[in-house]
Parts: sequence; C-alpha cells; structure tokens
Amino acid sequence: MYRIAVPDQKSKYRLAELANMFLPSSAYEFVVEPNSHESFDLVLETEEHSNRQKQIVYDFFTRETGRTLDWGILTGVRPVKLLSEMLQSRPVAEAAALLRQEYRVAKDKVDLLIEVYTTQKSVNFAEAPPAVGIYIGIPFCPTRCLYCSFPSNVISRDGSERYLSALYKEIEAVSDRIGKLGWHAESIYIGGGTPTSLDQAQLQELLRRVSQSIYSEHTREFTVECGRPDTIDVAKLNAIRQWGAERISINPQTMVDRTLERIGRSHNAQQIREAFSLASACGIPLINADLIAGLPGETAADFRYSLEQVFMLKPANITIHTLAVKKASRLIEEDQDYAFRTGNATAEMLADAGAALKKEGYRPYYLYRQKHMAGNLENVGYALPGTESLYNIRIMAEDQSIIALGAGGISKMYYPEENRLERIPNVSNYEIYIDRIDEMIQRKEKGIQ
Repeated sequence: MYRIAVPDQKSKYRLAELANMFLPSSAYEFVVEPNSHESFDLVLETEEHSNRQKQIVYDFFTRETGRTLDWGILTGVRPVKLLSEMLQSRPVAEAAALLRQEYRVAKDKVDLLIEVYTTQKSVNFAEAPPAVGIYIGIPFCPTRCLYCSFPSNVISRDGSERYLSALYKEIEAVSDRIGKLGWHAESIYIGGGTPTSLDQAQLQELLRRVSQSIYSEHTREFTVECGRPDTIDVAKLNAIRQWGAERISINPQTMVDRTLERIGRSHNAQQIREAFSLASACGIPLINADLIAGLPGETAADFRYSLEQVFMLKPANITIHTLAVKKASRLIEEDQDYAFRTGNATAEMLADAGAALKKEGYRPYYLYRQKHMAGNLENVGYALPGTESLYNIRIMAEDQSIIALGAGGISKMYYPEENRLERIPNVSNYEIYIDRIDEMIQRKEKGIQ
C-alpha cells in the first residue's frame, strides 16, 4: 500500500479523487498531520498550492504505475469553461500548451476541448440578462436504474399530484419575479426523473402552465425530457407540440436488450425505435438521444451496435455519457471499484464513438465531467450543425442565470460584471419540497435579482 502524507482534510479529499483513477482505493492511504516517526512514500508540504499538490501526486503515481490519465490533474466538471477563461488572455496555441504541461491533459482531449469551444462560438446567444434559462424538475420515474443517483422516485398518483400542486406555486412565483425584472426565458428545459412518467392529463396541465406563464416570443428553445420510451404515447407528444416545445429527449442508454434488463429499464430496444417513429409522426422537429459507455456487462462491440442503431433513428443530438458510479446508486453497492476497473474499455468506446459521430456529420458542442466516472473520462454532446441545444451549452458555460424549479433544483444566478455565481438551492426530497414550498419561493424572491 502507498502511504502519502497530506497537510489537511481538504487536500486528502481532493487528491483521493485523483488517486482513484490510478489504483483501487485499497491500494493507497492519505494520512493527515502525520507523526514525524511514520514512514511515507510521499510527503506533501503545507505551502504547496492545490494544483501543485495534484501535479506531485499525479507524477508520483505515473512513475509508480506506468499509467497516465487523459484528463491529467483536472477533476473539475467544466474543462471547456477553463479553456474559455484561458483564451481571454492568451492565444489558442498557448492555452493548449498550458493544458498539456501544467494540467497534464492528453493532446486528443485538448483538441476535443478546442473543437467544443469552436462549435459553441458559432452559436448565437442572447444577452444575459435579460435572457435567462429555466429548468423545471419532475423527480419521478417508472423504475429506478441500477446506476441512478438522482433524487428521483418511482411515481405514484398521489405523490405526483401533491408535487405538481406545489410546483405550480413556484412556477407562478418565478414568472412574476422575472416579469418584474424585465427578464425572459431564452430556454426552458423540463427534466427529471422522467417528466413523461406523469399521466397525460398531468403533463398537459404542466405544459399549459409553463407555456402560459414562462414561454414568450423571446423563448428560443423549449425542451421536454421524455427519457423512457415506455412513458411516451401520441397524446403526450401532441401535448408537447401543442404548448410550444420543439425538442424532446428519448434516451436509449443502450440498444442491447439484456443490458436494458440488467440496469432496470422497463422497456426493450424495439420500444425505443417505436418512440422515435411516434415522435416524428407527431411533428417533433428535434430529438436528443443519450447513450452510456461503460454499462455493466457491455463490450465495445455492444456499444458500437447501440450507436449504429441510434444513427438509424436520426436524432439531432446524441450525447455520449461515461458511466458515473455514484455513492447513492445500487451499482456502487455491488462493485466499489467498478469505475476504476472499466476505465480502459470505456475509453475505447468513447474513441470509437467520437470517430463514428464525426463521420455521420455530428460535431461536439458541449462537454462536462463528473466525479466517479469510469476511467476519469467525460460526457460529450454531439449535434448536427444548427441543432445545438442552447440550454446545454449555457448550463456548462455558467454565463447566464439558470433558474431551477422543483425538488433538487439549484438555481445559479449569474452576475456578469463580477463573473460571479450565487446559488439558490431547493431541497432534494420531494415530500420535504411540498411541505416547505413557501420557503423555497421566499428563497427565490430574495435571491433572484
């Protein structure tokens, strides 16, 4: 076991994220405030700043294991934002060199960041403010997936009715607040959970209220996450179109039936194909699709098959997610070191996907990372030119206020003069959200300014 002395708990937590990408958690130990007589493989000094600490640990484990990491010492969620900030004061070549040398990022990932940044620069954004993004969360699903860590719940009629009643109060309050400020919704995103797990009457009423309260002539994008194909029918799709949404997501995750069963999805691949066909027949112009690389039991061939099947469905956007094994998921209870063990296979899947997507005419337009991802890799959204999602870009760029409604929503108020964000959180548990809805509204009344 490797033993490393660190000056404080914050360093221990930060550096453990990095160490986990080199070795199983049982193969190393970080010790805070060690005794002078103890023996260590590496000792970090108090005066070393966080990036320097990461560089020392990264270089140590690279020497010891012979491995490198594609993203080097970067553990943050938004590497494109980091590149964007660098480019405010230096040319692209200099920023690329800094990412390679100081942050130890591999050349192909630097190239990917530059490509994503370039695509985003080609998209036309409104001034923020008065343009804001609106997120509305529906924390219900038909079943809970093996890898899920979101605050979602298996839907019930009573629970969803009570939740919607509270949500409508928040929608009305936010509509009034942004109206008084002279702001408008550039984008609206109804996500989850699975919003279409609501029944048709519930979904219809939700969409009506959102359309009449928040949607305006200034709204450029209105998305409804449909997610599970077994929650989609003609009546729901017609309601989505009726109330102004032009973009939905249908998220296969995989097109391999045995994997769908393994991860707890209550549908098969044929139902995914049928959902796409229904959406096209109902006149939905833009469909997003998600696939996950690194699902339990899947090979590179399985993932390639899923991608080929999704190409046949012709979605406007395809997001390739790397499986993130979170603490709140059932998967981590089954296999603590899953993310570490599957890193190389997942990297192969991502490389294949990037090449295939570009060949089909898609280009990468947003990118983000999460903790506990297989191989310490990334999620990348690809779009056919002109179909990029404003909401997806904005939420990763953090250059616009995103007002989040519903249980688990965290609003982020952006102050451009100071390049500063202020968070306004809602509670995650939907039952507590219902009980404390007046408090959630008061937080927004105070924080949205």
